[in-house]
Amino acid sequence: MKPVIALVGRPNVGKSTLFNRLTRSRDALVADFPGLTRDRHYGTGRLGERPYLVVDTGGFEPVVKEGIVQRMAQQTQQAVAEADAVIFIVDAREGMTPQDSLIANYLRKTGRPLCLVVNKAEGMKHSTVVTDFYELGLGQPFAISSAHGEGVHDMVEHALELAYAERSAETEEDDAARGVKIAIVGRPNVGKSTLVNTLLGEERVIAFDMPGTTRDSIYIAFERQGRPYTLIDTAGLRRRGKVFEAVEKFSVVKTLQAIADANVVVLLLDACQDISEQDAHIAGFVIEQGRALVIGVNKWDGLEAYTRERFKAELTRKLQFLDFAKFHFISATKKTGIDPLVHSVDDAYAAAMAKLPTPKLTRTLIEAVEFQQPRRKGRVRPKLRYAHQGGQNPPVIIIHGNALDAITDTYRRYLERKFRETFMLTGTPLRVEFRSSHNPYIEKK
Repeated sequence: MKPVIALVGRPNVGKSTLFNRLTRSRDALVADFPGLTRDRHYGTGRLGERPYLVVDTGGFEPVVKEGIVQRMAQQTQQAVAEADAVIFIVDAREGMTPQDSLIANYLRKTGRPLCLVVNKAEGMKHSTVVTDFYELGLGQPFAISSAHGEGVHDMVEHALELAYAERSAETEEDDAARGVKIAIVGRPNVGKSTLVNTLLGEERVIAFDMPGTTRDSIYIAFERQGRPYTLIDTAGLRRRGKVFEAVEKFSVVKTLQAIADANVVVLLLDACQDISEQDAHIAGFVIEQGRALVIGVNKWDGLEAYTRERFKAELTRKLQFLDFAKFHFISATKKTGIDPLVHSVDDAYAAAMAKLPTPKLTRTLIEAVEFQQPRRKGRVRPKLRYAHQGGQNPPVIIIHGNALDAITDTYRRYLERKFRETFMLTGTPLRVEFRSSHNPYIEKK
């Protein structure tokens, strides 16, 4: 699971600028006046091979007891409570303020790992800039410029060390003992908690006919036919514009984390509702994370034949990019279609973790090329020589050859189909990467 880093500080210290730099985006609005960020923003950052989630919060004023500023403070407090590490940002140009001291006292009491950052330090002597902030008692301050990127790398590296240390201390359970981790995701009120209870055979989580009952991701270990599993019941994902309550906004982060942490994701749809763009967005995020996927269409019982056929046609039209996944038509309340669904979960996990022998991969590649060669690009035709496995969960196949940058997306999909058919890779995304050999004589010509 990706660790969460929360950005905290009083208004106008540069939190959103740092958020944009860490996420390499412009998702957070930035302007030179306080209070612009009133809501939380979340995004994904990466340092080398280490990914993380970063949360941008509004200006923190913990002593305010009413109004929008107080609501902003509540959101910040929730972000801090759920973060693995907190980056506390202060302003080098304004120096230490009484508000900084209040925030430092609050953060110290939370017990969260802290990284103190002195922002807007461009053009200033760093050793002098940080001196006053030692008084906060939060350890070594990092002098940075989020606008120019100065000192940001070292600061993030330190924050990640804190976050990963916190995460490993909290999750010492053996993954093998937990078995296959299955995240149940979907829009609110599609029956996720009911499906979890049906799989468990008991009422372990609240199932109520009202959207938004589940506010957090709940991990539940269980066995089925002697095999261990861990179910992850997640909060329903709405479109961003329909997420109003602060607590629900943060549950979106927890759901995205649960998807990244799972081995297999069951995307639950409601047969009584139209398939929405949000369903496609959730599926797209699952594929982006490389997780194995099974589709469950719930509330199938009691539907007329015409309604069923119309829904299946809509599935084909709107979710055609999920042709690698198995679809199951179930009723969580009537407990029908559950065994085949679990069987597909097992198959999807096996496919995601499959070991693909290099000789068989290369033979499949050669047969595919003999049947249909890639198109020429100008006078050059790509030459595909051999293939080997580059990773699992999802499976990655690396193909070596010459002029492979000329391979079209259509031909890549053709090769994916061939590999899927040969190795029976149902239920998992498959990534095919191309590596062109370097011609040592090309620069001499």
